[in-house]
Amino acid sequence: MVDRKDPQDVPAPPWRKSRRPAQARRQLSQELIVETGLRILDAEGFDVLSMRRVAQELDTGPASLYAHVSGKEELLELIYDRVLSEIRLPEPDPARWKEQLREYAVEMHDVFRAHADVARAALANIPTGENSLRAGEFTYGLLIAAGMSPREASLAMDRLTLYLVGDAYEGSVHYARMRAAGMSDPAEYFESFVAQIVSYYGGLPTDRFPNLAKHVDELTASDGEDRFHYGLELLLDGIEARMPKP
Repeated sequence: MVDRKDPQDVPAPPWRKSRRPAQARRQLSQELIVETGLRILDAEGFDVLSMRRVAQELDTGPASLYAHVSGKEELLELIYDRVLSEIRLPEPDPARWKEQLREYAVEMHDVFRAHADVARAALANIPTGENSLRAGEFTYGLLIAAGMSPREASLAMDRLTLYLVGDAYEGSVHYARMRAAGMSDPAEYFESFVAQIVSYYGGLPTDRFPNLAKHVDELTASDGEDRFHYGLELLLDGIEARMPKP
């Protein structure tokens, strides 16, 4: 009787390419789709993100994603809300409202910087997710508890949020330009960008634009962080000026 051996016991010939071990496919879920979308957004930018690109990354077809996410618009909302989950919120203290708003704004600024293109997702949609609502409740409730009327607090919260998102959006535009130029070092990109501004403004006709031409060094002296904090203090001082006096 012939002893039949397991075919796997026979060594493969040296000229045959070795097979890569099969990767177990992860179970599709909304969480997995959102995490994959965020990874693509961070690595490749807003313009590359699509349902088809996410499906490609997950080694599946786009149709299989729609059981968990209705389309790109909802995916962007979910990605934005996922990013906002990284913001740490303190217990509201109305006596320290200005300090707490400053800390909240800086925290959001840092989170946006870590996910450069996510601000474009914020501008494209009205945030309604759990973490978006959590951030809104903190800001709105803190201002009301500090003495602002609900109407004025709503306006202050709206303008502060728009400033934070707008500042992050400007940064995302620069990152897109940096990628398009084939550059990977932000410091190198911004040095080149500022040099172009200095050259252009410095060459303006001084009879028509005397201040822009003369003070070009002052116009370009502050970096993005300095400008962000300056604008934030302007907003906070403005809110403080409208806060009812004790």
